[in-house]
Amino acid sequence: MDYTEKTVRKNHIYNGKILSLYCDDALLPNGKPCKREIVEHSGGACVLYVRNGKALFVKQYRYAYGESVLEIPAGKLNAGEDPMLAAKRELEEETGVYGAELTRICTLYPSPGYTNEKIYIYLATGGQTGERHLDEDEFLDVEWIELSRVKEMLKAGKLHDSKTIVALQHYFLNF
Repeated sequence: MDYTEKTVRKNHIYNGKILSLYCDDALLPNGKPCKREIVEHSGGACVLYVRNGKALFVKQYRYAYGESVLEIPAGKLNAGEDPMLAAKRELEEETGVYGAELTRICTLYPSPGYTNEKIYIYLATGGQTGERHLDEDEFLDVEWIELSRVKEMLKAGKLHDSKTIVALQHYFLNF
């Protein structure tokens, strides 16, 4: 059976710096009308960087949660930007790691019920450390954490960022 929902009309509600909001009229597979609230987002890229038995994290305040969150370096994709180049850019800007080799791990759909956002997750190796170049509205700390401690944190549920959890689970399952 085909479970595709058909868009009848896209109803734009809000256009912001990082997202747009729609409340579309659609039809369910059985033909009944429904509303679909969609957060449209350009997507993001993130990178797990491991060197000398340690993983590289950033810790920054996340307004929506009202707390500082430990996560792997990440950022929003610019229009038409290659996700791997975005991941490299964010690794360089946020942590000062340059020239790393990146391998794509997977693509994460963080919340398919209401957003079209895709997050491209990479593993990075090699490279060298230089100066960070944070955006003017970016305030964060860089933390190197031993992989054994990271694994303990993961098992204990002390990491909350989904892209970070997925990247680490992939790493620990495969390496």
